Amino acid sequence: MPNIYFCQPHAKNQGMLRAVLSVRECERVVSEYPATYVGDQFPALTNGNTAPNDFAVISFRADETTSSWRSGYYRLDSDLTKLNETILALSR
Repeated sequence: MPNIYFCQPHAKNQGMLRAVLSVRECERVVSEYPATYVGDQFPALTNGNTAPNDFAVISFRADETTSSWRSGYYRLDSDLTKLNETILALSR
């Protein structure tokens, strides 16, 4: 099952596990918050001397891949508060 991590570079947060979702739930989240594939390594918190804004990361293991998702990490550059609300709404 895909994992979603919240990353907060200003707090030196390397990535806190926020949710474990089904592939279907993950697709619902990404329909509202587009994800960009960033490779097979967890994305770095900083690019050079400046810290990026907060972001989320979705990870897919090799055994979780589908025609839409490949193994690795996807970055979601979105407001974590709104993303959290979307995740909470999935359980309702």
